[in-house]
Amino acid sequence: MEFHFLGTGSGVPAIERNVSAMAIRFLQQKGTQWLFDCGEATQHQLLHSPITLTKIDRIFITHLHGDHIFGLPGLMGSRSFQGALSPLVIYGPKGLAEFIEASLAVSKTHLRYPYEVIELEEGFMFETEHLSVEALALNHVTPSFAFKLTEKDKPGTLDIKKLEAYNIPKGPHYQSLKEGKTITLEDGRTINGHEFVGPKKNGRVVVIAGDTRPTKEMIKFSREADILIHEATFRSDKADHAVQFGHSTTLEAASLAKEAKVKTLLLTHISSRYTGEEEAFLNEAKTIFENTHLAHDLMVYTLSS
Repeated sequence: MEFHFLGTGSGVPAIERNVSAMAIRFLQQKGTQWLFDCGEATQHQLLHSPITLTKIDRIFITHLHGDHIFGLPGLMGSRSFQGALSPLVIYGPKGLAEFIEASLAVSKTHLRYPYEVIELEEGFMFETEHLSVEALALNHVTPSFAFKLTEKDKPGTLDIKKLEAYNIPKGPHYQSLKEGKTITLEDGRTINGHEFVGPKKNGRVVVIAGDTRPTKEMIKFSREADILIHEATFRSDKADHAVQFGHSTTLEAASLAKEAKVKTLLLTHISSRYTGEEEAFLNEAKTIFENTHLAHDLMVYTLSS
């Protein structure tokens, strides 16, 4: 998995941080690409990344504030102009479909591909061949959601040396054995794949949260996640601002990561007031949770298998 941070600022665009957008590229799934939020100029940020607009087939909108959605109609139009014919599915809070329909209608934008808008409710979940996605309602000044991506468990490693010790010849049946199947060799021996495969590998878990005040529900939702991507709009000295406007501080995001026992915390949605203060901003979070990283525009974070 590659996480491409296209916009890591909050509220309005700034010179060093555009507004919210982040893409995931699934390298082992035929290059599947998903987009999370789509602030103004997201498609321009894509031009500086290896993400291909026509390959994005799912878009997740955490909430309907302008810094998370104003780039969506233009991006949808450009996807069509670039020749995409494959379907696009867009997930987000109630009202998202109305926003898209009005924007496309008023601008007379015709799409060559079909699209579907799925408006979220608490407990929403779906599965693909490789992973499941579930949504959690957050505590913002407007309906906002977090998304949890959970990979399906993978088979353990095939013990090649053990196979060779049993004089089991190489061939396509190795894949069947890795899948735990029982095969019959030409010499008549019956081989059970489970005897040659190591313990299964647990699927990785990634949680991506929209704008929110701290919530207890996020602790359970993020429990032992490999990566938690969370907003930190303010430092702790602006805690009152965070409460008023429905956001989290660096220390609150770090405390969540610590309590939920996640492996890595990536902070984003940073107020432009902290331009030039990134080191102090990050160090504040690290006083609570050491394995914290501060995202910046066009940063790529890779989660290895």
